[in-house]
Amino acid sequence: MNVLVTGGAGYIGSVTVELLAKSGHKAVVIDNLSEGHKNAVPERHTLITADIADGEKLDAVFTANKIDAVMHFAAHCYVGESVKNPAKYYDNNVIAGLKLLNGCVRHKVEKFIFSSSCATYGIPEKIPITEEEKQIPVNPYGETKLAFEKALKRYSAAYGIKYSILRYFNAAGAAEKLGEDHRPETHLIPLILGCAMGKREKVEIFGTDYSTPDGTCIRDYIHVSDIARAHILAMESDFSDCYNLGNGSGYSVKEVIKAAEKVTGKKIKTAATGRREGDPPILIGDSKKISEKLAWKPAFASIEKIISSAWKWHRKNPEGYKE
Repeated sequence: MNVLVTGGAGYIGSVTVELLAKSGHKAVVIDNLSEGHKNAVPERHTLITADIADGEKLDAVFTANKIDAVMHFAAHCYVGESVKNPAKYYDNNVIAGLKLLNGCVRHKVEKFIFSSSCATYGIPEKIPITEEEKQIPVNPYGETKLAFEKALKRYSAAYGIKYSILRYFNAAGAAEKLGEDHRPETHLIPLILGCAMGKREKVEIFGTDYSTPDGTCIRDYIHVSDIARAHILAMESDFSDCYNLGNGSGYSVKEVIKAAEKVTGKKIKTAATGRREGDPPILIGDSKKISEKLAWKPAFASIEKIISSAWKWHRKNPEGYKE
């Protein structure tokens, strides 16, 4: 299939682009490079530097490449930033996303795979979280993801686009040649590894008074390659559905730090600070549905394996993508 990958120069998008090629598909990447990296897209793949809000450019891309399916990763994704600057998130994650959907309708795209988030659930009533859990986001990031989910379902019903919505938990780890390089970096594991490499002095822990065993937030970590594989399985299926992507087990911030110390052999200095607005105390996913329906299961089941893959990539690429 000819697959348009929006945000394909980003962390998860770039790993998915590589796996698409290995699976026999042709990937066309569109990315404005505001958060992605040109060097994350090998030369053998087509990279178009443009914004998905540019309808004219989108039309040209759809026409020139005869796109069969879209994988949509192009979104802002920082919870804290979304609270401080919601306009940025609604403008990109919702308004620009709708322009992309309208382009899909104009060009009769058959399938749409959406990179959503467990943030749409907010503070869940039950753990682990199933797809039937109420979606009541507690931050603008989750609200914008949910708004687009609803729009996608409406577009599917009206225009016949088949869709898959993948709500994943904390993406982490690295592929052999592709890893996590955000600027600024806000994700826990690369921040910890930055300390282990001597690039930063300490890791801040946002809240130590949650109702969890050690007082810190608990999250479900899922390897980026497992996420990429799920996107391709969803695209190759004939179903329109929503799926959680997680390992089904949670680790607190302190447990992740301890695991990273074991993997790296380095002592990680920490500093406790106040809670971050919009952070639920516990998020653990139930991925039984995608396992049963699409025969997907994580290849990286332990936090140590996930951290080890990231540690290997960061040591090989201490300056990230060097752009």
